[in-house]
Amino acid sequence: MALTGRTALLAALGSLPVGILAPSWTGILAVNAPLTLAILCDFALAAPVRKLQFTRSGDTSVRLGETATVQLTVANPAPRRLKAQLRDAWPPSSWTAGTELTASRHKVTVPPGERRRLSTELRPTRRGDHESQHVTVRSYGPLGLVARQGTHQVAWTVRVLPPFTSRKHLPSKLARLRELDGRTSVLTRGEGTEFDSLRDYVPGDDTRSIDWRATARQNTVAVRTWRPERDRHILLVLDTGRTSAGRVGDVPRLDASMDAALLLAALASRAGDRVDLLAHDRRVRARVQGRSAGELLPALVNAMAPLEPELVETDTRGLTATAAACAPRRSLVVLLTSLETAPVEEGLLPVLAQLTRRHTVLVASVADPRVEEMTAARGAIDAVYSAAAGAQAKEQRRRTAEKLKRHGVTVVDATPENLAPALADAYLSLKAAGRL
Repeated sequence: MALTGRTALLAALGSLPVGILAPSWTGILAVNAPLTLAILCDFALAAPVRKLQFTRSGDTSVRLGETATVQLTVANPAPRRLKAQLRDAWPPSSWTAGTELTASRHKVTVPPGERRRLSTELRPTRRGDHESQHVTVRSYGPLGLVARQGTHQVAWTVRVLPPFTSRKHLPSKLARLRELDGRTSVLTRGEGTEFDSLRDYVPGDDTRSIDWRATARQNTVAVRTWRPERDRHILLVLDTGRTSAGRVGDVPRLDASMDAALLLAALASRAGDRVDLLAHDRRVRARVQGRSAGELLPALVNAMAPLEPELVETDTRGLTATAAACAPRRSLVVLLTSLETAPVEEGLLPVLAQLTRRHTVLVASVADPRVEEMTAARGAIDAVYSAAAGAQAKEQRRRTAEKLKRHGVTVVDATPENLAPALADAYLSLKAAGRL
C-alpha cells in the first residue's frame, strides 16, 4: 500500500480546524475516521497488481549511441479498471544521464479484460548486455487516496553493439583496394604477387613483366599483370588486459581498438581475405573463427559487445600461444595492445619470436592526444613541465616501437580518431608489397 499526496493534503486540511477550534482526541478521531474509511474503500476498489500479466517485444540489439525501443504489453484480467503508474526499470546506463525519470515511467489505464502496449525508449551509454530489472506498478483507486503496489520480473535483454564509427572511412579504403586490384583506371597498375591476366605491351611497362612464352605464341608482345594476394588469413588479437582499460578522451582504449578492428575486418573481407578474432588477457574472452564474408561483421560486433577490460596483467605468453594455435598457417597477426614500455619489454618482446618466425605481425596501439597537447604547451612554468613530461612519454613510445620494428614488426601508433584509417592503410601497404 502507498499513500498519495492527496491523502496527506486532506489529513492536513482536516487537522487545522481541529487544532484551532477543538484540540482533543475526539476532534482528531472525527477527522481521521472518515479519512481512514475512505482509504480502505479506495484500496478495495483499486485493481489488483499481482494478477496483471506482462509480455515484452521490440529491439534486442542496438548500436551504441542509437535508440532502442522495447514494448511492454500490460494485460488486466481483473474485473476492475486499472488506473496505474508504471516504472520500467533498466540499468542506469540504459539512458542518457538525467533522462531516466521521464523515460522509465508511464501512466496507463486498462479496462477489465483488455490490454495496453507501452513503449520504453532506451539510449544506452555503454556497450554490453542491458537486462531489464523489473516492472513496478502502482494501481490507484477511484478516489486517488491510496495505491496498491507490486513488482513483476519481466525478462528482456538488449545487446548494445560497438558503434563502428570508422565505417565512414570504408569507401575511401575500398577505392584504394580497387586501385591495387587493378579494377579502376590508374597511372600505375597496382603490384601484387598473384598472376591475374595477360595484356599487350605498351611503352613504359617493366620489361621484367614480359611473358616470353605467350609472346612466342602470338604476334604481339604480352606482359603479365598481377593482383594483390587473396584468401589470406588475418587474425585480429584484442588485448583486454589492464592497459586496455585506460581512458583516452571519453572512451577506453579497448573501444578504440575494437573500432579499428571492425574497419580492418570489413576491408579485408572485401579483399577476399579470411578474418578471425581473438580477445585475450589471462584467458580467452572471445573468439570468432571460420565465418564467411557476409557473416563476419555481425559475428564480430556480437562477440565484442560484452567485452570489458579486465584489471589484470595480460598473460602475453598465453596470448601468443593461443594466437599461434588459431593461425596454424602463415597469417597476418594484428595485435591491438599498448605501447607502454614495461608491458612490451617484459611481456611481449620475450615471446614475440613465436609469432614473427612464421607470421607477419602488425602491432596497433592507441595514442593519447593529450600527450601531443602537453608537448606543445609553453608559457608558464607548469606548462613547461607538462611539455617535458609529454616529450618524455612520446620518446618512450618511439623507442618501444623501434624495438618492435627491429624484430620485423609493423607498428601503428595513432590517436583514437586516426587509428582505424591508419591500421587500414598499413594493411593495404602490406598487401601492395606482397608481404601477406
